[in-house]
Amino acid sequence: MAMILLPLIAFVGATFDFAVAITMQNTMQYAVRQGVRYAVTSQTMTGMNHDASIKSTVVLNAMGMMNLLIPANSDINIYISINYYDPLTLTLMTGSGSNRGGNICQVSVTNLSYKWMVPLLRGAGSLPILASSADIMEASPNGTPPTR
Repeated sequence: MAMILLPLIAFVGATFDFAVAITMQNTMQYAVRQGVRYAVTSQTMTGMNHDASIKSTVVLNAMGMMNLLIPANSDINIYISINYYDPLTLTLMTGSGSNRGGNICQVSVTNLSYKWMVPLLRGAGSLPILASSADIMEASPNGTPPTR
């Protein structure tokens, strides 16, 4: 029984561990995709600028998993990045008006890592969680892009 039960428990634990890691990766990909979908509409949440609204959308769509991956009292701006690119030259656009219609918006989640619950045969390292999504900005309804 000991020769069968121990490997069986390790296998079940590893299966659960991989399932959680894949779920977290897929959830982060979904969250950044929803952030880009929100960004291209040039909307803003009440009392927030455009970038803060996008980051808030990413956090809301992460289903609370960012709280599990980010250390306590950490700045969310370290983990979520928003970049705007010129569609013809693909150069990074910065400053006011970089989020105007026609530019490419890229939302990324980086620097997250999932610590294995059952580190058998994998060591005590962690799995990096990275996700990115991009789309072309629509023209703003009033003709001017929202403040970043």
